[in-house]
Amino acid sequence: MQRLLTLAALAAVTLGQAFTAQAADVSLSVGQTGDSTMVYRLGLQSNWDKSWMQTSVGRVTGYWDGAYTYWDGDTTSSNHSLSFSPVFVYEFAGGSVKPFIEAGIGVAAFAHTQLESNNLGSSFNFEDRLGFGLRFAGGHELSVRAIHYSNAGIKQPNDGVESYSLNYRMAL
Repeated sequence: MQRLLTLAALAAVTLGQAFTAQAADVSLSVGQTGDSTMVYRLGLQSNWDKSWMQTSVGRVTGYWDGAYTYWDGDTTSSNHSLSFSPVFVYEFAGGSVKPFIEAGIGVAAFAHTQLESNNLGSSFNFEDRLGFGLRFAGGHELSVRAIHYSNAGIKQPNDGVESYSLNYRMAL
């Protein structure tokens, strides 16, 4: 546990240094897995400040996402994870409210390989995400997101786990 806290502190300092050059956003998420494990996530995001394929319909943009997740298990002990992902976003054109969809693939490190009935096989896992939501004027965002974690068959067993969450993001 102390090793994970040390890793979390190092990640926070590293992410903090990376985000000081740009404006950072903070996000809070609450969700659940298929095994009824509650998921609480705290993240920092840094926008890429780039746009591609910009039309009157919308544009492609993205952000870096670093997060700490607490997994509150029912039948097994709780778990913790740190993750880092590049996330691509398609933001539809709009006035004060802009719908968006997002997708990304990153990496995650779990404190334990067991999460409820899922044996992740290794502490290192990939994080695949898909989400959609609304961006509001003033730097606020509400979204729903599905995230899948697995080690892509690097080590067996590879049960993987999915979380489904409601997210709130605000500009700092």
